[in-house]
This record gives sequence, C-alpha cells and structure tokens, in this order.
Amino acid sequence: MLMRTDPFRDFDRLAEAMLGTRARPAAVPMTAYRDDDSFVVDLDLPGVSADSIDLMVEQNVLTVHAERRPPAGDTERIVDERSYGVFSRQLFLGETLDADRLSANYDAGVLTIRIPIAEKAKPRKVEITSGDSAKEISA
Repeated sequence: MLMRTDPFRDFDRLAEAMLGTRARPAAVPMTAYRDDDSFVVDLDLPGVSADSIDLMVEQNVLTVHAERRPPAGDTERIVDERSYGVFSRQLFLGETLDADRLSANYDAGVLTIRIPIAEKAKPRKVEITSGDSAKEISA
C-alpha cells in the first residue's frame, strides 16, 4: 500500500503544541519570583474578564483557568490574530509554601498570585548546649 508522507507534519504538531491554535490556545505566560516572605506569580491574561478566571489549589497543585471570549455579534473580521477560548496553567507548589494563605489580585490584564513562605521553611536559630553554657548559632 502506498502512503503519502508530509515531512512538515511533525513540525506543525510541535508548533501547535507550543504556540497553540484557535481551538486550543497556548499556555499563559508568567513570571515567578520571591519577594521577602512570599512567592509571587504574575500571569498575563489581557482581555480576560475577572469573572472568567478560576483558581483552584488541590494537593499542592495550583490550577489557573481563564476564558477569553470573541467579540459578540455578526461582524466581519478583516484581521483576527488574537486567541480565544480557555487558557489553563498548572503550578506545582513545594512544601515550603503556605497554599492555605494564598491571595490573588487581577489588575490591568495581569493576575498576581502571592503565596506566603511557610513558617517551617524560614531560617531560624537553634540553641546548642554544651556542659554548663548555652551557645546560640544560626541554622
């Protein structure tokens, strides 16, 4: 049996997986950093209504779902390069973060998630005793 091959098929699949398609948009871009006693994540969600954003934490996995809807109406689009549909991103949170005290703020198309560092993960001093005297060292 003769099969027709397409040498660019794998390249197209890779590009769709990384860049997304209209049916399945690309992942949400983010920046993550530590700010004093918190871990902060900024996610870019331009044009997304705050009502369509869902955050869920389950067993140290933070899941962000958002939806950007296309403009309503029967208008003819001349150029349409924006992605529409459901966007999703999952972050695996370490044991050193206090996911119970997580907070989120959405402003100017950026969702900022702030997760405090757990008390057990912060540096602390340990007292060492030796004979009659006690000496304090940093751990």
